[in-house]
Amino acid sequence: MTILAALFAVLGAASNALGTVFQRKAASTVPSGGGLRLILTLARKPAWLIGIGGVVGAALFQALALLNGPIALVQPLFIMELPFALLFAIPLLHRRLPGAGWWAVAGVVGGLSLLLAAAAPTGARDQASMARWIPALVLCLGAVGVLVVLARQKRSSLFRAAVLGSASAISNALTAALLKSATSTFADDGLGAFLSTWQTYGFAVTGVGAVLLLENALQAGSLAASQPALTIGDATVSLLLGVSLFGESIRTGWWLVPEAIGAGLIVWGVLRLTRVVPHVRDLAG
Repeated sequence: MTILAALFAVLGAASNALGTVFQRKAASTVPSGGGLRLILTLARKPAWLIGIGGVVGAALFQALALLNGPIALVQPLFIMELPFALLFAIPLLHRRLPGAGWWAVAGVVGGLSLLLAAAAPTGARDQASMARWIPALVLCLGAVGVLVVLARQKRSSLFRAAVLGSASAISNALTAALLKSATSTFADDGLGAFLSTWQTYGFAVTGVGAVLLLENALQAGSLAASQPALTIGDATVSLLLGVSLFGESIRTGWWLVPEAIGAGLIVWGVLRLTRVVPHVRDLAG
């Protein structure tokens, strides 16, 4: 089951990366703006429709992954979205990846492998009580609200992209937690129960919110600013939600040493990708 969860998560990361690249390509060609008007404008762009297809595919793979494994395993694997996004962008932009870029990709992949192998996330619960859900919802939605307010202030485009990317990451993590609970209900009790549980409508609302925040983050500035916040933020918040909501656990003690090394390699690889690889910046349009 864990292998299936990991496989579906990697496929989801690849599909989401494809969606992000094409959405960024479309978002960079429209005038500044936000909200529903931005979505209606983008809906007329073929590249954006391809991007949405990638996001839908990612959601399906994510649901299958969460059904087969803990959120603390599944969501960190979505860090692979960044190297996937870069690899998809290279042929789209007719560029070559320099050696430093390949080292950065290796750092992300190797660091993630080391982190997950050392942490060995486990967890058998798919549901949480309202006593656990309420503080999680308040904290996540409150943080998203604060970040949106910060993004509305007159700051640099890089700051706005990073802040909106962080808000989208929190929304993605919360969506994953709600999706895990809803898909478990569907698997155990069928469609009727799935349609009657509040988590189903919760993940639909937070999922739409995450997409809106992502579109505005991609339009606000370079992918180099928004993508690290999206990938690292999503994994971090998801890990916290997995532990607090579903009682998932990771290995501690001396295992914290390789876990820290793995996390350090991931951060180094992500920062290296966004700083030294021009192909990521090229997606700024």
